[in-house]
Amino acid sequence: MRLFAWEYVTAGGWRECAGARALVAEGTAMLGALVRDLARLPDVETIVACDPDVALGHLPATLGTVDANNVWNSWRRIASEVDVVWPIAPETDGLLERATVLARESGRPVLASGLEALATARSKRATARRLAAHGVPAVACEPIDGPVPPSAHGWVVKPDDGAGSTETYLAPDREALMGWRRRLGSRNFVVQPFVPGTPLSLSLLAQNGTAWLLACNTQRMRRDNGAFAYVGGIVGGAEMRRPALEPVAAGVAAALPGLWGYIGIDLIDGAEGPTVLDVNPRLTTSYVGLAESLGVNPASLVLALRHTKLSDLIRPLAPRPIEVAVP
Repeated sequence: MRLFAWEYVTAGGWRECAGARALVAEGTAMLGALVRDLARLPDVETIVACDPDVALGHLPATLGTVDANNVWNSWRRIASEVDVVWPIAPETDGLLERATVLARESGRPVLASGLEALATARSKRATARRLAAHGVPAVACEPIDGPVPPSAHGWVVKPDDGAGSTETYLAPDREALMGWRRRLGSRNFVVQPFVPGTPLSLSLLAQNGTAWLLACNTQRMRRDNGAFAYVGGIVGGAEMRRPALEPVAAGVAAALPGLWGYIGIDLIDGAEGPTVLDVNPRLTTSYVGLAESLGVNPASLVLALRHTKLSDLIRPLAPRPIEVAVP
C-alpha cells in the first residue's frame, strides 16, 4: 500500500504567516513521528511532499517533488498516484478541508474526518456552541466585536480558525480587551474568558460518534508580553485525571459524529473540572510521543479503522509519561 502522508507546512505554506517557525517545527515533528510509525508496518510505503526550504532530516519515506509555484497541483498529482491519503494540515482558512476535498477528488481513501465535522471544528465559536448544545463543558466564545463573555480573570483573544497558540493573547482587563478590539477591527478573531487551571490535551480515536481515549496529556504554555506559546508537554502526563476526562472525550465524539481517526482536544482543568477549548480533527503535537507512551503503534490503529469498528479495537492501555518539546 502506498500512503501519501501530506503535511501542509512541508510545502512552504506557512513561511509568511505569524508564528511560522513554531508551526513548521510542530508540523515536521508530527510528520516525522507518523512516517516512522508507518515504516514499522508491513506492506506500507510512505510518500511525503518535500519542500527544499524545510529540513525534514532523514525519513524512511519516498520524497515526492513539489513545485513551489503550484503546490496544490503537485499535491493533487501525488494523491492520484497512491492508494491512501493521510492529510495533516491546519484548520486555518479551511486548509484541512481543502486538502481533504482534493484528496477525495482523487478517488483515493482519505484518513480524515467528515467535511461537516471539519467545518465545525475549524471555528472555535461553532465548536463551543455545538459542544454546549450537547452538554459538553466548553469555554464560552464570542466574536471580537460581539458581547464580552463574563470573566473574573481577563480574556483570551485568538483567531476563530487559528492553529495551536498562533496569535493568541491575554487581555488582563476590559481596557486591554477594548484595545485588542480596536486593533483587530473586522479580522476573524474571538474572545474567550481566561480560565485558570492546568492546560491539558487528549489524544483519542473517533468513529461514528464513539471515542477511545488513548492518552491524557499535560501542556506547557509560555506567555511573553501577553502572547501565549505552546512549548511542549508530557504525553500520558495527566493519566491521573482519566476518570474525569473520558466523559469529555466521549461527549465530544458524540457531539461531532463525523470525527474520524486521530483527534486532539485542548482543554483547561480548572476548579470546576475540565472545560474544552478546542477540537483538532488531525494529528497534534502529542502524537510525537504517543507510540512510545502507549507501547502501541497509533498509525496501525488509524489504518485499522478503515475496516474495523472502533469498539472492537478498544483494549486497556497503560500510557507512561513521555516528554515532548517544541524547538
